Amino acid sequence: MGDSQYWYVYILKCHDDATYVGCSSNLRQRLEAHNNGQVFSTKNKLPVELIVAISFKNKHKAYAFEKYLKSGSGRAFMNKHFL
Repeated sequence: MGDSQYWYVYILKCHDDATYVGCSSNLRQRLEAHNNGQVFSTKNKLPVELIVAISFKNKHKAYAFEKYLKSGSGRAFMNKHFL
């Protein structure tokens, strides 16, 4: 894909009603990995459901947004706007 590569910050709702925030350049493959039990953090919380995915052209901005969503104020933002 070269310069057209996107990075995705995604939010999953787990079977136990927990949320999971992640970042990936291949969202479809990453969701398959989650639902196949290949991701340590969610393997005991299956199935998972994609709630939202936000695309970024810049990898660093995507990872910064993921980190923000995992912070206290970021969790509040996520709960207000996405959940």
